[in-house]
Amino acid sequence: MSITYDFLKESGVFYISTVNVDAPALRPFGAVMEYENNLYISTANTKEVYKQMKENSNIQIVALKLATREWIRVNGKAVECNDIIVKSEMFKMCPVLSTHFKTANNPQFALFQITNMKSYINSQQGITKVD
Repeated sequence: MSITYDFLKESGVFYISTVNVDAPALRPFGAVMEYENNLYISTANTKEVYKQMKENSNIQIVALKLATREWIRVNGKAVECNDIIVKSEMFKMCPVLSTHFKTANNPQFALFQITNMKSYINSQQGITKVD
């Protein structure tokens, strides 16, 4: 597992910032998966965050570990993934998704791979680039 994925999983909740026309938009997420060395997040294609990522794929993810006060910042591009095998893996890794979508075949279930990813962890030692 990558340092970025491990950090996000351990944090539980992480925040994704998108571009909403000319202003930032930030919201909490919890479902994340690492599959074949790629990071994935999911949402519904009925949400504003989906529309924003489709219009401008530049995103930023931020998470904080309360116990240590360490935080991570991940910059990247959100690229939609329609591969049913990868979508099914997301359901296995994040069973809570079944309460929202029932199956990976749900037409509203959207999966995004984070590409061009650059991750930085801020700890007592300072900011370190990871992965």
